[in-house]
Amino acid sequence: MAVDVDVFTDVSRALAGARCVLFDFDGPICRLFPEDSSKPIADELRREIDAFGASHVLGAAERTHKDPHVVLGAVHRALRAGAPGLRELLRLLEERVTAGELVAAELVAAHHEWHTPYADALIRKLARRGATLAVVTNNSPLAAEAHLDRRGLLPYFTTVQGRRADDPGLMKPHPDVLFRALRVLGLGPGDAVMIGDTPTDVEAAARAGVEFVGYGRNERKVRALCRAEAPTVITSYGPLIEGEWGPGS
Repeated sequence: MAVDVDVFTDVSRALAGARCVLFDFDGPICRLFPEDSSKPIADELRREIDAFGASHVLGAAERTHKDPHVVLGAVHRALRAGAPGLRELLRLLEERVTAGELVAAELVAAHHEWHTPYADALIRKLARRGATLAVVTNNSPLAAEAHLDRRGLLPYFTTVQGRRADDPGLMKPHPDVLFRALRVLGLGPGDAVMIGDTPTDVEAAARAGVEFVGYGRNERKVRALCRAEAPTVITSYGPLIEGEWGPGS
């Protein structure tokens, strides 16, 4: 499947016709964990798992992966598979991940270089033309809300939907977070466009029936989105800010 990269006329048309735009948080709005700064949180989770005596639930990749969500997901899968005594461990790990995300969200909000270029302007432009906005993220909704509030962007979002503390198995690529946002907004999949930056975002949008625009900030991200068959990928929001593509622009 051919992927359109930086075909801004198509993206402008999609956004202009959308009643709502669903933003992934980490990537499309900011870099929540720049320079692999998520790894200390993942390492902390592994220490908690070892102390609990449950290191056997981690596979080879999960023992070294920088993403705490990967570690969290491994424990959740073991719990679902019937491994005994893991519910309390999962609750503890969720608390650790949320605390780490909250610290990162506040830190990144205070440093402009980790804000996604032109994201603020795009959010304001979409709101100005009457689109309803929502966040759909695998991060804690508390972290996303804290970050957006610090940047003065929270009032533009009708809802912020994130990882369910009681069921991390519903993180993307499961479409649950998209469906939750759409229910709050009272809209259907055909009313929405999602902006995301990972293959899991591509899959979640496809499973929800939501049109998708990929944001690839570098060549690695663009290649991953193309391999996932994102229909459209852009490398900057800049041209969307400059163009005139909807009522109230």
